[in-house]
Amino acid sequence: MKNRTEKRELRLWAVSFWLVVWQLASMWLDSELLLVSPAKVLVRLAQMTGTVIFWKSICFTLSRIALGFFFAVLAGCALAGLSSRFRRIYELAAPLMLAVKSIPVASFIILALIWFSSKNLSVFISFLMVLPIIYTNVLGGIQSVDRQLLEMAQVFRIPRLRVARYIYLPQIMPCFYSACSVSLGLSWKAGAAAEVIGMPRGSVGERLQQAKVYLDTPDLFAWTLVIVALSLGFEKLVLALIVKCAARLSGGVAGRV
Repeated sequence: MKNRTEKRELRLWAVSFWLVVWQLASMWLDSELLLVSPAKVLVRLAQMTGTVIFWKSICFTLSRIALGFFFAVLAGCALAGLSSRFRRIYELAAPLMLAVKSIPVASFIILALIWFSSKNLSVFISFLMVLPIIYTNVLGGIQSVDRQLLEMAQVFRIPRLRVARYIYLPQIMPCFYSACSVSLGLSWKAGAAAEVIGMPRGSVGERLQQAKVYLDTPDLFAWTLVIVALSLGFEKLVLALIVKCAARLSGGVAGRV
């Protein structure tokens, strides 16, 4: 899992290349309304960081998207465990997961706005988008466990806790890691979209919508940059915690997967 993390590192030359492309495109269009330059976006971002509203908006959005993600992880893992053991639960969960994966995010956002206030909309949408990914991958990891190892553990009467730690966990963790690496970015995309549509007071999505209404392109790009930075930072933190916890729980086995 550490090797996978290293392969996904951003390279400075690649980031610099696209910043140059952005700058050249801005100079060619010569219209701040259509495309503002990266320098002006960074200046505007620096101005925004000195305000209380900026940090309150970040805390509001970060707390709700993170809450939705972690709820989805817990629910997805629990449901995958039950589905692997009980056939009826697997059959009941299959249509639900298919529906969540097939229905557009915008439809869920509109329906959710009918059911409850926009304040916790991003929690629900993030949860809904992440749940099927975690469930499917963890279930696949459980089903891929070597049955011969399980039979051997049963013959030698190895305690269930040790079986879970040294047989199940090393098989499940790579699948769980992959699921989290995919769903972390998706949770931010879906959560931000929910806030833009629902416009809960004090959220990053509300700031984006206001920037769009007033045609404030520097603010629009600055808040978009904030979302990207938060998404990347949150992803790196969560994936690092997964690697560390996996290494501890499996006694170092999962850390070398």
